Amino acid sequence: MLTALDEGVKGHVWFRLFDKVFSDRNLRAAYAKVARNDGAPGVDHITAEEFGSQLDANLKKLSEDLRTGTYRPQLIRRTEIPKPGTKEKRPLGIPTVRDRVVQAAVVHVIEPIFEREFAPRSYGFRPGLGCKDGLRRVNELLQNGYVYVVDADLKSYFDSIPHQPLLARLRERIADGRVLTLIEQFLHAGILTDVGIIDPEAGAPQGAVLSPLLSNIYLNPLDHLLMAQGFAMVRYADDFVILCRSGEEADRALAVVQAWTASAGLTLHPTKTRVVDAREDGFDFLGYHFKPVSDGRILHFPRKKSLEKLKDAVRAKTHRNNGHSLFVIIQDLNTTLRGWFHYFQHSHRTTFSEIDSWIQMRLRSVLRKRTGRRGRGRGSDHQKWKNEYFTKRGLFNLKASHKLAAQSCHR
Repeated sequence: MLTALDEGVKGHVWFRLFDKVFSDRNLRAAYAKVARNDGAPGVDHITAEEFGSQLDANLKKLSEDLRTGTYRPQLIRRTEIPKPGTKEKRPLGIPTVRDRVVQAAVVHVIEPIFEREFAPRSYGFRPGLGCKDGLRRVNELLQNGYVYVVDADLKSYFDSIPHQPLLARLRERIADGRVLTLIEQFLHAGILTDVGIIDPEAGAPQGAVLSPLLSNIYLNPLDHLLMAQGFAMVRYADDFVILCRSGEEADRALAVVQAWTASAGLTLHPTKTRVVDAREDGFDFLGYHFKPVSDGRILHFPRKKSLEKLKDAVRAKTHRNNGHSLFVIIQDLNTTLRGWFHYFQHSHRTTFSEIDSWIQMRLRSVLRKRTGRRGRGRGSDHQKWKNEYFTKRGLFNLKASHKLAAQSCHR
């Protein structure tokens, strides 16, 4: 396939792909990916570990079912997870491990075909690219005078992708009917909810292995349309901004997006989609808040929802009646803090000391409770358990880590 990709195939359309989906080598690689991601079990209650305990037999059965055409996707279990910083919830679709393996196998086969055609400024769910690449590009554009920002929001994008237009996009490069039928079966798989089974008429469920690739395939024409018209778009899945040099250019870009999304059966959120002058008003992108300051610079901080998500995680681990030793609590906290810092370490330096102080207050409250006193750690508690007290016990310090990272960048 890779050789054919380099040399090209007739008409750029692929006819024989299905045998590669059910090959033992591909299914084993697909299971390895699913096992690494772990995730909750689907409607059959079988975990990735349990599936792997009889891997040879399970993959042999899966390959045979695919080869003979008897394979059918199982129901998708729907659960709802909180949206960070809000009272809203996001629907998450959880296929069975068996179906996740097949979806991963399909991705292995068709992703290289479409990856070569994706626009360079699309960063979401692509090999070798990620959020930080998109954020670097936004920062670069802002520094070069692209300060008028189309802050776009696609309303319920994953749940509203129209099936037939999506399949038409797939047919532009894939002529293997069995692969197309398999993908269509995944799109039409019933969704098990608390009130019954839903037969989806649109959408690719968030949580399914195949959905990120399908979402990129559907939005790829928009990427190329904007690029052809000279607009600087930065997209991560359904989250994108267009950065322009003037308000008029931003208005034109928004008009292009509005026309395209309407023709594609998608909806821009009427209140969340806007044009902003980043020198006067901030905007959010990929967890960061880009904010103008008095000297004309545009700095970036964790957005409010990102901070609330961190604080919710810290609160859950620092209840005053937590029965674990301080050492165990700190080790547990450090896992969260290191992961959060890895992503948000490029925030402005003023971000970190306030969070450190708040975390130390939470720990003082735990210690205060253990001495038989009520309330939050404050006043004399700061003298009894100074900041160094927690540092000596290994608490990850965000401010010190940021300082060290900044020094490393300037060497």
